[in-house]
Amino acid sequence: MSTLRVRWTIEPAIAPRPLINCNRCGGVKPYRCGEKFRVNANGKRIDIWLIYRCVDCDNSWNRTILERCNRRDIEPALLATFEGNEPALVRRHAFDAVALKGRIGRIEEFPDVTVRKDLPDGRPASATALSLELRLDAVTSLRLDRLLAGELALSRSRLQALDERRRLTVEPDGARALRKPVRDGLAVRIDLNGEADCNNILSAAYR
Repeated sequence: MSTLRVRWTIEPAIAPRPLINCNRCGGVKPYRCGEKFRVNANGKRIDIWLIYRCVDCDNSWNRTILERCNRRDIEPALLATFEGNEPALVRRHAFDAVALKGRIGRIEEFPDVTVRKDLPDGRPASATALSLELRLDAVTSLRLDRLLAGELALSRSRLQALDERRRLTVEPDGARALRKPVRDGLAVRIDLNGEADCNNILSAAYR
């Protein structure tokens, strides 16, 4: 059985938003990441915050990243990336839903993602199985079955049927992973031998 191997790099599109009691709006509002850090130096101590703003009135809230940290404990290069609002560093902190939830408690999460598809081994002349390697650059709330349905143009009931026939496998979590958020490092294999739309599914996997 020839297998088409595809790597999907999944990038969440919208950062999680903390739900904060806005003193301007007079109620709980979602705050969006302002994509900038605030760095405050007081002698040898440094505080670093990631700035968020109310989606309605633009009121600001500072999320603590480092607090009362000794300057000597921060690599100069790292400090420079905070001061320069390095986009990759902003993204890393903005999409860390676990840390954000630990700081504020209630957050909004979004399933929107973009998917980059690569063929590490090229496309075989003919294939009857699909092997997907899933990579995430940040945590997402998108369920695996919704991701597969959207990218492969399959219904979730079809995916469930393939699973029940043991033609769809997920490692390391097994079938339970279909109804859970996508995780970095998951490997999905689908046996398409004899499926009438085999070629369409394989084409969708890398286009």
